[in-house]
Amino acid sequence: MKTGLLVEGGGTKCAYSAGVLDVFLDENINFDYCMGVSAGAANVASFLAKQRDRNRRFYVEHITEPGYIGVRNFVKDGSFFGLKYIYRDLSNTTGEDPLDYDAMVKNPAQMCFPATDAETGKPRYFYKDEVHKNHYEPIMATCALPVMSKPIKLNGREYFDGGVSDSIPIEKMLEDGCDRIVAVMTKPRGYVMEPQGHKRVYTKWLKDEYPVIVDRLNHRHEDYNQSMEKLLHLQRAGKALIFWAPDDVKMSTTTRDPKVTQFLYESGVEDGQRDSKLVKKFLGA
Repeated sequence: MKTGLLVEGGGTKCAYSAGVLDVFLDENINFDYCMGVSAGAANVASFLAKQRDRNRRFYVEHITEPGYIGVRNFVKDGSFFGLKYIYRDLSNTTGEDPLDYDAMVKNPAQMCFPATDAETGKPRYFYKDEVHKNHYEPIMATCALPVMSKPIKLNGREYFDGGVSDSIPIEKMLEDGCDRIVAVMTKPRGYVMEPQGHKRVYTKWLKDEYPVIVDRLNHRHEDYNQSMEKLLHLQRAGKALIFWAPDDVKMSTTTRDPKVTQFLYESGVEDGQRDSKLVKKFLGA
């Protein structure tokens, strides 16, 4: 049996999954395969490195720093989220809050995450061996939201956020051999994605250089809802266990209020502690 962990993206909403994953570390809950999307990929990296509380610090403490989120970052580096600041200045070996790259690599679990090819619009799945110490550009790529960020260039290709092409990569996880999947979602139970907002803005911004990305964004809600139904089907079949973010928190993916993100983190901890025995039973069944 091959166990899989799926961590959904969602910007600062991923504070919820940070809490769940910290409980998994406390309870020594491990997986054979870990899939993260967008900010969820960064959460997975810290989880595999067994750096408890590191994800929380990024969503609660670092979030207030000038280089993390803001228009100034967009003017300076072309990214509203300071991707270079987060995944280079903070995360490199000499950074304020470095990723323990060696521990991440030594962890036997597979790591996979999607980015979206800016030319084809198709997902490009990166694996752990393509992430190198102090060179976290693949993780930047899965976090590069269209319009809010310029694409990330890697090996002659340009990539946008993985959620544009594969927000819930269930098919990829099954293809890679996962039999049981624990999914940590940043959306509440019953969530149905509506068509993307600000269509005029992203169409005007992207249509000339990245027309395929415009098309993917136009149909993203359809792709997301289809993938969600596949995940729910697995749940009904007893092959998936799902954590849902609380439905009483009104926030955007760019929220900078540490009180809100701390609440989300604590909600994740509470849910993880409540269901840790259930997770262990599910993975060991």
